[in-house]
Amino acid sequence: MNLTIDGIPFDAPESWTILETARFLGLEIPTLCYHEGLSAWGGCRLCIVEIGTGDRTKLVTSCTYPVEEGLVVHTATKRVISARKMILELLISQCPTSKVLQDLAAKMGLNQVRFSPKWENCIYCGLCVRICEEQMMASAIGFANRGNELKIHTPFDKTSDECRRCGGCMYICPACTTRCEGTNPENVLCGRCENTLQPTCLEVYENNYHCWMGLKGECGTCVTENNK
Repeated sequence: MNLTIDGIPFDAPESWTILETARFLGLEIPTLCYHEGLSAWGGCRLCIVEIGTGDRTKLVTSCTYPVEEGLVVHTATKRVISARKMILELLISQCPTSKVLQDLAAKMGLNQVRFSPKWENCIYCGLCVRICEEQMMASAIGFANRGNELKIHTPFDKTSDECRRCGGCMYICPACTTRCEGTNPENVLCGRCENTLQPTCLEVYENNYHCWMGLKGECGTCVTENNK
C-alpha cells in the first residue's frame, strides 16, 4: 500500500496499521490502551492522527486504522496535538495518581487540567481485560455496567475460579504505577517527573511537524541543526 505519512512516501504491507507504519519509520505516536501482543482497541484515543488533504480531513485512531492506497497521514498537526492534550486532560482528571499518565503529560507538554479530578483508580483502558482473555486465556475479569456505572470486575462480583492469580492485569495496568508525590501531592499535575525534550515546533511549522526539523527544549527555544 503506497501512502504518505508526514511527507514520507512509503510502501507499507497491506496488513499494517497507521501506527505500525509510523513506528517502523521512527515517527512517535503516543499510546495508552495499545500494547503489542494484544488486540488493538482504540479506546483511549491518544494515538489519533489526521488523514486526508485540504478541507477533507478527519481524525482517526492510528492503532486500528489500516493503511490504504494513496492515504495521506499527518501525525502531529495542531489539530492532532490539541485533541491529544484534551484527551489526556480527561484521562488525568479521572486518575491523577497514575505515573504513566503524568509522564505522558510531561512528554506532551500538558501544563493544565481544566476538569475536576475524580481521583479514581481506573481509566478503563481495557488492557487488563484483554491480557486476561487473550494471553492468560482466562477471561476472569471484564467490563460491567455502562456510563457512570462502568467498572471492571469479576462475573457477578464474585471470586472467579478462572483467575490463576498471575498478576498480569496488575503488571499491564497504567493506573497501578503510582506517581511520585512531589512537593504538592494534592495537585492534579505532579510536576513533570519526566524530563525530556518536547518534539513540538508547531508554531514554526504550522501544517506539518517533522522530528528532524527541530526540538523544543525547556527554555522554549527551537533547537535545529543551525543553532544546536
